[in-house]
Amino acid sequence: MQRIRLRYTKRGRLRFTSHRDFQRAFERALRRAEVPMAYSAGFTPHPKVSYANAAPTGTGSEAEYLEIALTEARDPERLRLLLDESMPAGLDIVEAVDARTSGLADRLTASVWELRLDGVDSADAERAVAAFNAAPAVEVQRRTKNGVRTFDARSAVAHLESVTTPGSPADRPTDRPCAILRLVVRHVTPAVRPDDVLSGLRAVADLAPPVPAAVTRLAQGLFDEETGAVTDPLAPDREAEAPEPQPAAASAVAKASA
Repeated sequence: MQRIRLRYTKRGRLRFTSHRDFQRAFERALRRAEVPMAYSAGFTPHPKVSYANAAPTGTGSEAEYLEIALTEARDPERLRLLLDESMPAGLDIVEAVDARTSGLADRLTASVWELRLDGVDSADAERAVAAFNAAPAVEVQRRTKNGVRTFDARSAVAHLESVTTPGSPADRPTDRPCAILRLVVRHVTPAVRPDDVLSGLRAVADLAPPVPAAVTRLAQGLFDEETGAVTDPLAPDREAEAPEPQPAAASAVAKASA
């Protein structure tokens, strides 16, 4: 059984699709592309697809991951192209690798987010960021199915800054003032989401964008405590790829020179 890991995006209007919407679109793409999927056992077999840490509905993303299991071997890049052609524009399959290591979900320990705050002056955003970073704790509230929950949003934020230019295509270009925030958030329990950080900025500095923020996940992966970087979670699979076999003549020369 072959396992392939895919990276996909949620861009433009498709950022408003829910995770369930994506699942339906992806399973249709699997059928259209005639992918030889492995299925679960039981009364209601379903394709073996493992989703990892999907972004919240309403947020864009350049770094969503999933893994599929196949009954027949396929070239990852060829499979990626077939699936991408079968997906709606905006839900793009951008990378595929053979799963040669274990624990993809364990390597998703942090995310890099970009927040576009239309109507917010950069100077106001910088003052709010400074206040948030200086605070030892920033308590926010979120309504859950069990009621309102209070938790610290500051402890999960490894880095927060105001930047001058966006790192991804703007979802809503405008002539009005616009502040861009970049943050690295650890994946902790309870999960701290970008909207929780916005709530924290409002609590410590009264920063309240006049329109909802456009939120995009730029990357997710293993958080390096020493450098503060978020590493590519598919890199170990690429590094573990088997070396290409040498031609017989080249092998003979190599042995003779040894």
